[in-house]
Amino acid sequence: MSLPTPLDLDAARQRILARIPAPEAVERIALDRALGRVAAEDSLARTDLPPFNASAMDGYAFRWRPGLTRLRVVGASLAGHPFTGEVPDGAAVRITTGAALPGNCDTVVIQEDCALSGTALRLNSAPSRGGNVRLRGHDLRQGDIVAARGRRLNAFDIGTLAAAGVDATTVFARPRIAVFSSGDELQRPGTPLAHGNIYDSNRYAVAGLLSQLPVAVRNLGVLADDASATADALTEASAECALILTSGGVSVGDADLVKSTLERLGELDFWRLNLKPGKPLAFGRIGQARLMGLPGNPVSTIVTYLLLAKPAVEALCGMAPQEPLILRCQLTQAVRHKAGREEYLRGTATTAQRPAQVTPTGDQSSNRMSTFAAANCLIRIPKSDGDLPAGAWVEVLPFTGLVS
Repeated sequence: MSLPTPLDLDAARQRILARIPAPEAVERIALDRALGRVAAEDSLARTDLPPFNASAMDGYAFRWRPGLTRLRVVGASLAGHPFTGEVPDGAAVRITTGAALPGNCDTVVIQEDCALSGTALRLNSAPSRGGNVRLRGHDLRQGDIVAARGRRLNAFDIGTLAAAGVDATTVFARPRIAVFSSGDELQRPGTPLAHGNIYDSNRYAVAGLLSQLPVAVRNLGVLADDASATADALTEASAECALILTSGGVSVGDADLVKSTLERLGELDFWRLNLKPGKPLAFGRIGQARLMGLPGNPVSTIVTYLLLAKPAVEALCGMAPQEPLILRCQLTQAVRHKAGREEYLRGTATTAQRPAQVTPTGDQSSNRMSTFAAANCLIRIPKSDGDLPAGAWVEVLPFTGLVS
């Protein structure tokens, strides 16, 4: 059998993203439910922020004029309790941080730079005109974009939206994602393990990774090594979900039924990657659902999810494309690599020393899930590189950027 030429990772990612449809369904939700959701339209500030000229410090507010050294305190402007009258020339009001300046005041002197005796205030140094004042709209102007369409709303966005007077926002609906493992050898954790079987881990890992995105996960169990059952399960999932993620069943064995089922029921876009780990990966479509058949080895499943499936899911969610966070680190030990395939190693990076360093987490076999326990990154080895010595510079993709 003639095998297709494997795709490089970047080419595969581009082909996948080009075939992911833009989301259409949206919903309007209260701001306190919007954390982690994806903005379906630009969210605009409803008010200037701050909405009035405000004091940046505790002190005294007044109208500046040259040579001013003594003032008379005539009242107070507190946060939530503004001074409502006019402040006479040569007079001041006590003011707290965040409180509104009276309309004719333009300067605040901090309390440490003056001395108060009764209502007589003496300035210890010449104040700067406009000092310690946050002007109206200094942060945002009414109508400014606070969170753009395609942005996944984080806690900072929620706080800024609230400060700008927004109480609800329009977000994309959560796409449905189906998750399967495949293989008769897989058993549910917690059951007595039969000889020759293994516990199913891929489905749990993928569902866990998906739970960190704004999606509705349908964890649909294990596809049996049966062509008819596999076809029925994938057909049913394709009618209800935007994306189907499977693991296993996409290599060249007799029991690798996911790829053949995809070809029979739908369209196979590509199969096989020029990547280690993760060479056997299939992508295509059944009905209106996209299907990505991840490789069956646990490490390969996770690595290809992070590098290919996650960007696809983010696109389904309506998220604007994001470049991954990449650091440059020096290897603490030599790495063996045969030129020809791009490779990703699990590693532990540290910035405690300068320059930043990274160490592979032991044997990199694609079945060794335990190599993730101490890892905090993936180490990228380009396909053009051969063996790398200790001290070589490499690109590192931190899990903080890949996973969440």
